[in-house]
Amino acid sequence: MNWLFEMPIATLTVLALLLALAPFAPEPHLVEKIRMLAHGELRKPIDIFDLCWHSSGLILLAIRLIRDARQ
Repeated sequence: MNWLFEMPIATLTVLALLLALAPFAPEPHLVEKIRMLAHGELRKPIDIFDLCWHSSGLILLAIRLIRDARQ
């Protein structure tokens, strides 16, 4: 995971936000999938994959920020 820690934090932040907020209209997929999860409607494999995909950038950003804070 050296690539994660060598990437500039600004670039990682922009990529994480773009992935989390795509598509911008009518509603980001991440918001839609979290709502489905809260209502117990997240059942189809494609929806579960979509939740993982759109949240992956934020997870990587969190890993990077936690590691940087500990150093």
